[in-house]
Amino acid sequence: MAETIESLLARMDAAAQALDFEEAKRCRDRINLIRGGATAREAEHADVSGLQRQQPGAMGLGTNHQRRTPPPGWQPPAKPDPMTAGRSRRPSRKA
Repeated sequence: MAETIESLLARMDAAAQALDFEEAKRCRDRINLIRGGATAREAEHADVSGLQRQQPGAMGLGTNHQRRTPPPGWQPPAKPDPMTAGRSRRPSRKA
């Protein structure tokens, strides 16, 4: 039986009211497939187990990496003095 978007929306709302979120997710995914151009029969038999929504801003190179936020109150360490960089405090050994 091919279902329309309206009947799937009603089933999704009923499942959400009954706290059956897995069924509501399946209905939502089938609605998205139908809106994307699939027939109702194709949407019914489609494997949507790996279907995930695209996150905003996740297109392009390197934008899917989350940005780390430092803990509250964290201050970056002081930069080294360029006059003493690369010099050791120990005396050099000369053979």
